Amino acid sequence: MNFAIFRRLRGLLRKEFLQILRDPSAIAIAFLLPAVLLFIFGYGVSLDARNVPLALVVEHPSAVTASFTGQFERSPFFRPQRFLNIHDAEAAMAAREVEGIVWLRGDFTRRVKNGGNSPIGVIVNGVDANDARIVEGYVQQAWANWLVAQAGAAGRPPPLPISVEARVRFNPAVSSRNYLIPGLIAVIMTLTGALLTALVIAREWERGTMEALMVTRVSMHDILLAKLIPYFILGMGGMAASVTIAVFLFHVPLRGSLLVLTGASALFMLAALGMGLLISGFARNQFVAGQIAIITAFLPAFILSGFVFDIDSMPPPIQLITHVVAARYFVSVLQSEFLAGDVWSIVLPNTVALAAMAILFLGAARVIARKRLD
Repeated sequence: MNFAIFRRLRGLLRKEFLQILRDPSAIAIAFLLPAVLLFIFGYGVSLDARNVPLALVVEHPSAVTASFTGQFERSPFFRPQRFLNIHDAEAAMAAREVEGIVWLRGDFTRRVKNGGNSPIGVIVNGVDANDARIVEGYVQQAWANWLVAQAGAAGRPPPLPISVEARVRFNPAVSSRNYLIPGLIAVIMTLTGALLTALVIAREWERGTMEALMVTRVSMHDILLAKLIPYFILGMGGMAASVTIAVFLFHVPLRGSLLVLTGASALFMLAALGMGLLISGFARNQFVAGQIAIITAFLPAFILSGFVFDIDSMPPPIQLITHVVAARYFVSVLQSEFLAGDVWSIVLPNTVALAAMAILFLGAARVIARKRLD
């Protein structure tokens, strides 16, 4: 009996692999879609502010003002533009030609030389609050660097009572790409894992091949297992390709164990494929299956996983909802493995949660799967 079950499963697996080879859409979903999304997000999405257009208004130019504005002209974060008066600069900011204004009034040089307070005017476009905070921070840093340089040239201690030495752990370059790419892999794998099974099984319903399987002696358990194994292999291949692109093309450091990353990825892929099997239990049309996969898998993984939006900043009810999003746990593991290493206080709880999610989705898919045509 066991040998007969094995033979049936082997035949179903052979049929699935032949179908994959004859219909390259599954291979495209597993390998091409992750690569395209990584290229789009990796090169097109960035939280870093570079070459920000900044208006410089200097009412009375001097050597002192030149040394100060040089901080902005040498900075990779700004693209300074000179204006003769504050009214022209404000008009440029209203037209979104510049994102901020640094205004040195006419008495700036005299105040600096007399050792008194020499305030500067900083006006930031607050339409995009995130960009406004970034520009404000960069301006303050440039101002602090100039004060330290002036004090050093004059042979006196810095004007600030506290000397701050900033050290950034785990992401010294403060590159948003290093933070986004690992999280993006989780989002991509959620989408590809759900689509791989949901669309393929829906296609079989549309073509009538599923009905042909229903009249054979194979059980629903055999059918689900035959669907799961080949697309698990494809999904893990896509995961390997995504990690390769992240490390060798985008130069994201991989500081953790590859074995730990592989194990967590396998658990997450099982959860994603379980979601696809669950979707296929409700949708027997490819269009419907694709829409359900995007709404129930991709969007929650994108918005509620911590990939872009901080979970701790969300309202408490939304934070509760994130606990049923498998990508939340995988994003934490990926960011730890890539940027910090094997931090077991992060890896272990999240891998246990991934295992629970995989069991939950696969179990639910098996419960709703019935060997009947209605």
